[in-house]
Amino acid sequence: MDLPKNYNHEEAEKRLQEWWIKEKIYSFNEESDKEVFSIDTPPPTVSGAMHLGHAFSYTHEDIIARYKRMKGFNVFYPFGTDDNGLATERLIEKTKKVKATRMDRGEFVKLCLDTLEKELRPEYIADWKKIGMSCDWDINYTTISDESRKISQLAFLDLVKKKRVYQKEAPVIWCPNCATALSQVEIEDVEMDSFFNDIIFKIAGEDVVIATTRPELLSSCVAVIYHPGDDRYKKYKGKNAKVPLFDFEVPVLEDERVDMEKGTGIVMCCTFGDQTDMEWQKAFNLPIKTSFTPDGKMTSLAGPYEGLSIKDARKKMIEDMKEKNLLINQKPIKHAVNVHERCSTPIEFLHSKQWFINYLDLKDDFIKRGNELNWFPSHMKNRYDNWVKGLQWDWCISRQRFSGVPFPVWYDKETGEPIFASEDQLPVDPLKTQPKGYENAIPEKDVMDTWATSSLTPHLAVDRYKGKKIYDKLFPMSLRPQAHDIITFWLFNTVVRSHIHDNSLPFKDVMISGWALDPKGKKMSKSKGNVIHPQEVVKKYGADAMRFWASGAKLGDDVPYQEKDLVTGKKTVTKLWNASKFAIMHLEDFEQNPESSVQEPDLEIMDRWVLSKINNVIKTSTESMDKYEYSRTRLDVDNFFWNTFCDYYLEIAKDRLYNPDTRGVEERKSAQFALYNSLLDVLKMFAPIMPHITEEIYQLYFSQKEGMKSIHNSSWPEYSEKYVDEHIEKVGDAFVSVLTAVRKYKSEKSLSLKTELEKIVISCPKDIREDLEKTLGDLKATTKAKEIEFKEGDDEEVKISINLS
Repeated sequence: MDLPKNYNHEEAEKRLQEWWIKEKIYSFNEESDKEVFSIDTPPPTVSGAMHLGHAFSYTHEDIIARYKRMKGFNVFYPFGTDDNGLATERLIEKTKKVKATRMDRGEFVKLCLDTLEKELRPEYIADWKKIGMSCDWDINYTTISDESRKISQLAFLDLVKKKRVYQKEAPVIWCPNCATALSQVEIEDVEMDSFFNDIIFKIAGEDVVIATTRPELLSSCVAVIYHPGDDRYKKYKGKNAKVPLFDFEVPVLEDERVDMEKGTGIVMCCTFGDQTDMEWQKAFNLPIKTSFTPDGKMTSLAGPYEGLSIKDARKKMIEDMKEKNLLINQKPIKHAVNVHERCSTPIEFLHSKQWFINYLDLKDDFIKRGNELNWFPSHMKNRYDNWVKGLQWDWCISRQRFSGVPFPVWYDKETGEPIFASEDQLPVDPLKTQPKGYENAIPEKDVMDTWATSSLTPHLAVDRYKGKKIYDKLFPMSLRPQAHDIITFWLFNTVVRSHIHDNSLPFKDVMISGWALDPKGKKMSKSKGNVIHPQEVVKKYGADAMRFWASGAKLGDDVPYQEKDLVTGKKTVTKLWNASKFAIMHLEDFEQNPESSVQEPDLEIMDRWVLSKINNVIKTSTESMDKYEYSRTRLDVDNFFWNTFCDYYLEIAKDRLYNPDTRGVEERKSAQFALYNSLLDVLKMFAPIMPHITEEIYQLYFSQKEGMKSIHNSSWPEYSEKYVDEHIEKVGDAFVSVLTAVRKYKSEKSLSLKTELEKIVISCPKDIREDLEKTLGDLKATTKAKEIEFKEGDDEEVKISINLS
C-alpha cells in the first residue's frame, strides 16, 4: 500500500470538514429508533470574531457529542446563533458606521437582519466548522428568526395567561451608556477607586457632616436618615436638613437600616442611589426625583449642572463645594461597584415603566429544580444555589433598544390598557401592524431582553418536531453544556422558563466548562488586548492540536493558554500518523472482518499483554466519558499510546512482523491481531478529541476493514473481559522492566540500541519466570542479547544483570 509520507493538517482538515458535511456524517435521524441524546448547544453571540475561549469550551461539548454518537445514540446536536442582543446591535453600528438613534427603527432593524444574514453569520459559523464541531448544520436557529420570535412571543403570552408577567413604573437597574434597563444577572462587581466625600448639610442652623461617594445625586436627595440608637443625631428628629449647593430642605428621619459605623453614621437618601434608598422611598412615601436622563446626562433638576454627564457633574460639584467650603474632607477608598457586564459602565437606578417576570415567590422551587439536575462537576451547583438565594428583584425583561424580539403588545388609546396579540398573529411587530379589532392602538416600542429569548433555547431547537413522536425523546434535553460564567444567566433563566411554561426541567445533565485564560492567567478580553484568535492557532498547529490542548482541562477548571501544549498536541498528531503508517504497512495481508469466519490466532504473551492493557484503558475511558470526564480519557489514552504502544509494544512486535520466516507465520499473525485491535481502539478513543487525524488514518485502512463510512459513525471500543489478565500484565511489565534496564545501560555507555549484548541474567519470581521465558524470542530481538538466562528470585522484584562482552 502506497501511504502518504506526511500529514498536512491544513489540507486534510479542510477537506474532511467539507466531506463530513457533504456525506451528512453527523445528521440527526428523526425516523431512527435509537436512543436520542439531545444537546442544548450554546448559541454564541454574533458580536465579532470567535475567540479562544469559545474554541476551548465548545471543544468539550463536541467531544461528548462525538462520543455519544459512537456509543450508538441518535445525537441531536443543533447549532444556533444569538443575534438579537445589544452586542450585535453595537457591532452593526460599528461595522456600518451608523447610530441606531439617528435612524428609523425599521430601517435599522432591516440593516441588522441583512448584515447578519449576508455578511456576519456565514463567516461566524465557518469559524466553528474549522475547529471540528460535529453539529448537524442542517438543524440551526437564530434568536432573531421568525420561528424564534414566534416562540419567544408565544412564551410571553403564556406568562400573561399564567399571571407571571406584569408591567409597572418602578426603579430598575439602568445602564446610562447603553441607555437600557438591565436584569440583576447582567451586572457584576468591579473594585474601583473612589472617595468618601465629607459634605456639610445644615440642620437647625448647625453643620452636620454626611459622607457620600455619590455627591452628584445631591439634587435628588429626599431625606437625611440616622439610626434611632445613635445619640449623636437624636436631637434632629422631626427637623429639616438643607441640602448643600441646592439649598432645598428635606426631612430628617430615623431608621434601623442605617449603619452607624459607616462614614459619619448619618446618610442622605436619594432616588435612587441604591437598594436601601428604594426601601426608604417606599417605607416613608418619599417623593421620586430623577437627577439624570436615560443616556446618563443630568436633568433640569440639577440646575447649573444640567446636561453634564454623571461623571463630569460629580467632578464639577466637588469643585464647587470646595470653593464654598462645603466639602471638608476626602478619604480615598476602594469599593465594589455594580457595573453592566457588557460595557463596564457603573449602573444607576432609574424610575421607569418596564415589563417584569414575577418569580421571587418561586425561589424554593428553583432550588428544588437545581437539586434535580445532574451537575458535572458537582460543586458548580453552589453557584446556582447562591444566585437563587440572593435574588432580590423580579426579572426585568424589557429593553429600550432597537433590534430585538418585540413585545406582542399594544395599548388602548383611550384607557392605556395593554392589548395582547392573538397567537395566530405571531410573530408580530406592533410598530407595523395593529391588533385584531383595533385601528389606533399604541404600539409597544420596547423589545425583550435577549435572555428572555435565549432562555428558551431548548424550544428554539426542538419545537420544529412538535407533533412528531420524536419530540418526547428530545425534550427535556439530555445535556446542557456551557461555561461557568453564565450559570446565573443562561442556565438559571432556562430552568425558570421551563419550570413556569413546562413544569419540568429543560435538560437532565449540566456540563460546566471553565475559561481559557491568557498565558499569564488573566481572563481574555478585547479591552485588555489579550485575546487569542483560534484560527491563528488552527492555521499554525491544526484544529486537532488545539482540541488536544482544550481536552486536557478538567471540567470546570480555568486553564491558561500555553503554546507548548499546542506543540505537544501537534507531536501527538504526528506520532499517530507515523505509528499508524508503520502498522498499516504490516497489516496489508491481515485478515479480520467482524462478519467473516477468520479465527483469532493463538496469541503470544506480549500480544496478550498489550490487549489486556488496552482493554483496561477502554474500561476506564468509557467510565470517564460517561461522567463527562473527557480529560481523564485523554490522559489515559495518551499515556497508553505514547508509553505502552509506541515506546514498547511496536518495538516488541517489530521482529515478528518483519521476520515471519525466522519467527514464525502464526507468531506474526498474533502480532498483527494485537496491532490491529490496539491501534484501532486507540484511534477510536482519540477520535472525539482529534477527529481529523483519526478520520484520515481510518480512511487509509480501517474503513474498508470495518465497512463503515467514517470513524465517527463506527462503534466506540467495547471492553472485553476475556483479554484482561492481571498475571499476563505482570509478566509483560517484567519484560518492559528488562527492556528499560537494557536501554538505560546502553544509553549510559553511549552505545547504540542495536549494540549486541553477550548475556542478560534475569532474576524474578517463579510464577513470572515461567511465562517470561516464553517471550524469549521477543526479548532477544528487542535487547539484542545473544543469551538470556532466567533465575528464580527471592522476592517480587525483577532484577537484571547485563554482560556486554
